[in-house]
Amino acid sequence: MKIYNTLTRKKEELIPITPGEYKIYACGPTVYNFIHIGNSRPICVFDVLRRYLEYRGNKVTFVQNFTDIDDKIINRANEENSDYVTVSEKYIKEYKIDAHGLNVRDATVHPRATENIDEIENIVATLVEKGFAYRAENGDVYFRAKKFTEYGKLSHQPLDELQAGARISVGEVKEDPMDFAVWKAAKSGEPFWESPWSNGRPGWHIECSAMARKYLGATIDIHCGGQDLIFPHHENEIAQSECCNGVPFAHYWMHNGYINVDNKKMSKSLGNFFTTREVAAKYGYEPIRYLMLSSHYRSPINYSIEIIEQCTSALKRLYNCRDNLKFMISNANGETALTESEKSIIEKYNLYRQKFIEEMDDDLNTANAIAVIFDLVRDINSAAANNPSYELLKESLKIFEELTNVLGLVYNDTLETAKTAETDSELIEKLIAERSAARKSKNWAVADKIRDQLKQMNVVIEDTPQGVKWHIES
Repeated sequence: MKIYNTLTRKKEELIPITPGEYKIYACGPTVYNFIHIGNSRPICVFDVLRRYLEYRGNKVTFVQNFTDIDDKIINRANEENSDYVTVSEKYIKEYKIDAHGLNVRDATVHPRATENIDEIENIVATLVEKGFAYRAENGDVYFRAKKFTEYGKLSHQPLDELQAGARISVGEVKEDPMDFAVWKAAKSGEPFWESPWSNGRPGWHIECSAMARKYLGATIDIHCGGQDLIFPHHENEIAQSECCNGVPFAHYWMHNGYINVDNKKMSKSLGNFFTTREVAAKYGYEPIRYLMLSSHYRSPINYSIEIIEQCTSALKRLYNCRDNLKFMISNANGETALTESEKSIIEKYNLYRQKFIEEMDDDLNTANAIAVIFDLVRDINSAAANNPSYELLKESLKIFEELTNVLGLVYNDTLETAKTAETDSELIEKLIAERSAARKSKNWAVADKIRDQLKQMNVVIEDTPQGVKWHIES
């Protein structure tokens, strides 16, 4: 298998450190809100990477973190008169609902930043001891970016260009604008952990270096994430990890492309920002997963109503094929054997399997792999129309499920059941209860925000003396 390595900017043969085993780290969400459709792309794409490597007989240890302490989480807690633990727990649960709806498997380990403070402090201490990091007068600890001579090697940006774009924000006390925080002193009222430098919390980048080392080792096979993480997040991970550990951090770096909405960058200010939950409430989760795999993972994807409906139509063809095979098998004579012509059809099925593997081996080309599956479906439907034997029907279903399972597609009883109960009445009742609580505490901003979210889900609510009434507007 060959993949495009962001570090070298070329396709390379994927060779694991230990034959037959892959150690993969994928950057997970900062859990302060529902994930948006852009977040859905990396979790679907790299779920397929894991599935495919396992399909080819490899052992995969897949680590995906949760950032459960961060400025955004603290701000959300303040908005909701809550605390960071309550907020992070809530949105980890919401993330899992969406991930499972998308048929994304749980990681081997889902570590949290707050569960790994000791490991984080150990790395910071090593960096300070080696002179790669320093304590500022306000208690922050910063990494000296210029001291790492290879800084910029992942983003392929010259040091002078990076330096030109660097700045010192209000409240920061850096030696150099390019330096970045590995430990942040807590402000008044913020949660904190004791450390030799200050009562504070981890910087964003350091947590991934710590968790990757703890659960996968100092050098890992593949680090992956969205294209937006290349700089500064992944660049900084490399710098602090390699300076601390003295060995390469990751052999391969994989990054997925952006998602546009109606050919424009997704942005709240443009009003084209959609959560995965909102889209799933209208179309189901599986069309979203299909969309994420219908283009090569490094290419940009455009989301629109027309495109998501096309994805639904494509999935219907796959479901029709599977359901027709299952119906015919349940009504077939189990004693009928393969004819000679049917044996040649199965040989052709094997060619489709090989073509599927060739496409996936070429930098995880799921778009071409899906095209192979549709060619297979065409031949399956043709064979099914010619009074096939029980054995051919079974072989047809076997190859169909084998290949669609690698991509994690056709995973519901019917396409309509792709919308889970959570996206319907249960979720609506939950949001209404949260809105009622916000109104009771006179937190009108949160209440209005929830009302807007319900409106985007086509839910009409009516406040009455007897309570809140609601209905879905078609």
